[in-house]
Amino acid sequence: MGTVFETPEELKDAVGKQLGKSDWLKITQQRIDLFAEATGDHQWIHVDPERAKSGPFGATIAHGYLTQSLVNKFLPEIVEVRGISMGVNYGADKIRFPAPVPVGSKLRGSAELVRVEEVKNGGIQATVRVTVEIEGNDRPACVIDTISRYYPAE
Repeated sequence: MGTVFETPEELKDAVGKQLGKSDWLKITQQRIDLFAEATGDHQWIHVDPERAKSGPFGATIAHGYLTQSLVNKFLPEIVEVRGISMGVNYGADKIRFPAPVPVGSKLRGSAELVRVEEVKNGGIQATVRVTVEIEGNDRPACVIDTISRYYPAE
């Protein structure tokens, strides 16, 4: 576990803080194929290993949105906010995919708390910049500013 906040209010004092890193996750062809099936995106660079060998990446690559969706797996490993009645994903601001993710790569998330503000109904909105790292690569697979809202327990 990375960083634990006992209450949503504690987030206010942590702006600019690195929150930690998740465990590594290997990207398999099965995960890519399941994502293609779920989304209907069957582009050959993702799902045709034979054709992809002679393509621009030398192998199949994960969908950018698959990489983005893994942020939902990584974040709970990096940060926990306790003392809440509910937490919700509110959205995302900027998102980029600087590097492709070849099948067999290992990914992990690292996170920084970049902004905290109060919202109506007593909630706290936190913007966390998640960088999805590729093991052995200087460029990340994805950088996204996630927005979550936490409502304190009553």
